[in-house]
Amino acid sequence: MSDSEQRETGGVEGVAPAAPIDALVAQADLSAPAAAVLPPELAANSVGEYFAAWGRRLRNGESGALPIVAGLIIIVIFFQVQQHLFDSSGNLVNLLIQSSVYIMFGAAELFALLLSEIDLSVGFAAAVGAMIFAEVNAPPVNLPWTVALLAGLGFTAAFGFVQGQLITRLNLPSFVVTLGGLLFLEGVLLELANIDPTALGGVMSLGDSPVYKLSSTEMSVTLGWIVLVAVVGAYAAFALRSAYKKRKAGLTAPPLGVTLLTVGIVGIGGLILVLICNGNGTTPGIPWVVPFVLVILFGWSVMLSRTKLGRYIYAIGANPEAARRAGINVGLIRTIGFTLCGFGAGLAGLAYESYLGSISTGIDGGNYTLFAVAAGVIGGASLFGGRGKPLNALLGGLIIGVVFNGLGLMGVSAAVQEMVTAGVLIAAVTLDALVRRRSSTPR
Repeated sequence: MSDSEQRETGGVEGVAPAAPIDALVAQADLSAPAAAVLPPELAANSVGEYFAAWGRRLRNGESGALPIVAGLIIIVIFFQVQQHLFDSSGNLVNLLIQSSVYIMFGAAELFALLLSEIDLSVGFAAAVGAMIFAEVNAPPVNLPWTVALLAGLGFTAAFGFVQGQLITRLNLPSFVVTLGGLLFLEGVLLELANIDPTALGGVMSLGDSPVYKLSSTEMSVTLGWIVLVAVVGAYAAFALRSAYKKRKAGLTAPPLGVTLLTVGIVGIGGLILVLICNGNGTTPGIPWVVPFVLVILFGWSVMLSRTKLGRYIYAIGANPEAARRAGINVGLIRTIGFTLCGFGAGLAGLAYESYLGSISTGIDGGNYTLFAVAAGVIGGASLFGGRGKPLNALLGGLIIGVVFNGLGLMGVSAAVQEMVTAGVLIAAVTLDALVRRRSSTPR
């Protein structure tokens, strides 16, 4: 066949020309087993069809965050049965503040996990960033807290960038590079405390800075209700507008009923949160650290789901060679991923020192690194890369916080708390492996 004939027929000899997309969709048999893996919005024109498609995905092993949410509910019920003080408003508010630390560590580690890598330095990166903030903001340096914030976060981001460069340019294992980073930062933390005469006993107090007030002060009751209405209204407008734009562009979108149901669930969750925090008799109101964490997670979610950078991170984690062949600069994206991991560690350090009101050389940075990995994995992020969302860090951090909080109320020793958390982590990893195995098994 000549070249001109090939161009006219749209193919080459022995290869059938590509069929139009519309024809392929029209010929597709959605009742076939393969339809079970379709996203619900691709297989549904109504709420009923949406949940039917969702059910098929569940049976196929695509359970998403559902097992994690179910596990969280079971853990909460268990502790409430064992310790009736668990659901008191005061304890739940304390639980939210305590869990914010684990959530922020998990959100930082998520960037490494998505790339099928690991960052063992996040615990001490958070500590060094927090120490820099405290020292720059306190006498004798006594610079404005905004400058101290930029200094602390700038250092942790720069350190993550350096680690990313070592990993990508020298082709070194992230485990070894970040383990070295952990040891190096531990020394930096000790040196920062040694050279600062105000760090008595290796402890730096935050004083009355806005970072300290994140966990120690609350919104007014009225402001909490105003923020709730504003957030739910903004989310509803965003969700409805996004669905409308997709339909107008000829793309698929969830049925309107599903969008409204999602908005309703968000509203109910916010209502419960405000009621719990406003019902705290001693200090009513939502702690400022709660919106701080939610805003950070929302920002990460938008970046990962709606930008090229986010899509590239997922692509590299799922299959780096395919991503390279697709023209993605794998080395650059990996470096950016570790930079974001370092920046997220700096934010976690702010949540940590806000919770304690100070930062010291006694922080167990290695342990918090493990909590960071645990929060991401327990929440549903995959250790094999390419799968995970900031929501996973939120769920995983809440589970760790609930476990520690509940066992503490029961008077269980710290050693048993660590062992139980290890059991929860192993159970989550096992569940992840089983789900991956089931979803890849032909049906």
